[in-house]
Amino acid sequence: MTSTHVTAVRRREARFAGLWTLLWFALRRDRVRLPAWILGITLGVVSSAVSFPSIYPTAEDRLGALLTIDNPGTTALIGSVYGDGDYTYGIMVGHELLVLTAVAAALMSILTLVRHTRAEEESGRAELVRSSVVGRHAHAASAVLLVIGADVVLGLVLAGSLGALGVETVTWRGSLTFGAAVAAVGFVFAGVAAVTAQLTENARTASSSAGLVLALAYVLRAIGDVGNETASWLSPIGWAQATEAYFADDLAPLGLALLTAAVLLTVSAPLSRQRDVGAGVLGTRPGPATAGPALGGPFGLTWRLVRGNLVGWTAGLLAFGLMYGPVLSEASTFLEDVPIMAEFLPDADATGAELFGATVIALAAIACAVPALQVLLRLRTEEVAGRAGPLLATPLSRARWMVSGLVLATVGGAVVLLVTGLGVGLGAGLSMDDLGWVGTSVSAAVSYLPAIAVTIGVAGVLLGWLPRVTGWSWALVVLSVVVLYFGGILDLPQWLVDLSPFSHVPQQPAVDPDVGPLATLGAMAMALMAAGVLGVRRRDIQEA
Repeated sequence: MTSTHVTAVRRREARFAGLWTLLWFALRRDRVRLPAWILGITLGVVSSAVSFPSIYPTAEDRLGALLTIDNPGTTALIGSVYGDGDYTYGIMVGHELLVLTAVAAALMSILTLVRHTRAEEESGRAELVRSSVVGRHAHAASAVLLVIGADVVLGLVLAGSLGALGVETVTWRGSLTFGAAVAAVGFVFAGVAAVTAQLTENARTASSSAGLVLALAYVLRAIGDVGNETASWLSPIGWAQATEAYFADDLAPLGLALLTAAVLLTVSAPLSRQRDVGAGVLGTRPGPATAGPALGGPFGLTWRLVRGNLVGWTAGLLAFGLMYGPVLSEASTFLEDVPIMAEFLPDADATGAELFGATVIALAAIACAVPALQVLLRLRTEEVAGRAGPLLATPLSRARWMVSGLVLATVGGAVVLLVTGLGVGLGAGLSMDDLGWVGTSVSAAVSYLPAIAVTIGVAGVLLGWLPRVTGWSWALVVLSVVVLYFGGILDLPQWLVDLSPFSHVPQQPAVDPDVGPLATLGAMAMALMAAGVLGVRRRDIQEA
């Protein structure tokens, strides 16, 4: 080896110096977070797969389910049907679960990679670490290895769990295809996040940009499945679906995913060399010389920080309502063909459309709690980043600062609920030629505002009294989903069901409205929020 080659090798090694130490440190930091992601995704998939034989015990039941969900609305949501006409349990798993599982894996990849790259630079920790013997690319490379490893583990755990279920036609080969497809989508969006982390200057923008790419991929896949098949081949999610798990088990489309991931990760390296630590390749456009009057108060500032997130969620849930609303027109037929589905629906004397509508709106309402919580938890982000301290050194009181987050979170939840109800109502009304569904759906959706307010109140109490565990407020959202989906069929204990504030809301339009439970939830929410404000006033403002 010549001296030139030796020099080149040493330079390469210098760029990645400290890689394995940083990777070990990243693994230690995420020793709870990543297993929670993997366990949560796996439990969601496995619990659905294992329930199929009890819900659809015969081939006729499965055929009835196929006839019901084979419509544009459901196809846009979960993908197009494949197979030779025999809707086996395996094909049900691949068709109904793969798309949404791939989206969850993509979110895990995006959030984890941005957290270990751009967020570290934004907080100043990356510059401190790189002041020691650490190569320029070691930080990003360790994050990429961490995310790819997590995706591989997720794929293997999914494959092993599904294959071990012993469900008829849920074969080991199909399970391996399912796991590989999910992991491959995770690889692609790890590459997307690696690029957006270089282009932008803060973690929020990097995550949002990668999230927009994910949303575009989902929409392209939906367009392709409903109409133009070419559009599906422009989406990594479409490539995963093209494997036709448990039927064709064709791994060839995943080659496109691996190639795309490799290209994106390769592109991110030279982008890193074009910028300084803490800066982005694109930079940020200069703001106005003077702030608008709204930014002179805590409400305007909080709104400025969260408006993009709220607008994105509002648009997404509106699209969800418009796509899922048409499914209600087939609900009665579905219940006749698959009577066991009643176990998942409210126990009420109502039409199939009303029962399905109540369940869809309840699920969408729980989803509406996500952006509302994100608004409030933004206060914790500002605190950990060290920006809340200087802000509160001004005449702004802690109580007003906290109240601004609580009020905007509640108002944001109300707006998202309203728009979601409008989407479901329009989708159902246009498909059934009955626009009366618009008012019915909006009323049903808005009735969940007290439940969302309780969720915000719980997060407020944690933020006020136990700020380091504020993130555990997400457990209430997860519990609410579990109670909604599996509370009846798993016969969960009543005390566990009662822990979900959403279980106390009358599920309109299947049941009549009742102001009593809503008033109780509203009073509880006010008490929790007041306790959170009191806690913030009494404790110290902390940084990470």
